Amino acid sequence: MEPRLHFLTLATPDLDAARRFYHDGLGWPMAHDEPGEIIFFQIAPGLLLGLFDAGKFDEDLLRDREGGGGSAVSGVTLARNVPGRDSVTETLTAFEAAGGTILKPAQEGAFGGVFHGHAADPNGVIWEIAHNPGWHIADDGSVFFD
Repeated sequence: MEPRLHFLTLATPDLDAARRFYHDGLGWPMAHDEPGEIIFFQIAPGLLLGLFDAGKFDEDLLRDREGGGGSAVSGVTLARNVPGRDSVTETLTAFEAAGGTILKPAQEGAFGGVFHGHAADPNGVIWEIAHNPGWHIADDGSVFFD
C-alpha cells in the first residue's frame, strides 16, 4: 500500500467556532461547507482538513459519546513549517488574533534545532508553528529534509 493521506478529519465540539477561526479569522478558503456537519479546507496538494461536528463524528463511527467513546484526541499536533524565525512569531500572532490561544510562545526548541511555538484553535486543536533550517518547503508545499 502506498503511503497516502487525503483527508485529516478532526472531531470539533463547536463547528461555528472552527469556521470563525479558520475561515473568518485566518482567511482560509473553504473547499466545502456542509452546515451543521463538516467543513473542509484544502491544506496541501491532495490533502483536506475536515472539521466534523463532534456529535456527528461519534455517530458516524457508531460510538456512544456518553459511554466513553468520546472524540478527544491527545498526543497529536498539526504542524506548519514557516520560512524563518520571524515567521513563527508572525504566524502565532495571526492565530491569536483569529481567536486561538498561544500555548508556548516562539522559542528555541529542545529537539532538532527547531525554533517554534504552539497555539490552540478554539476547539483545542494544537498547532506547532516551526522554522527548521534543516527542512525545505517547496512552492507546492512538499517537504524535503536537507
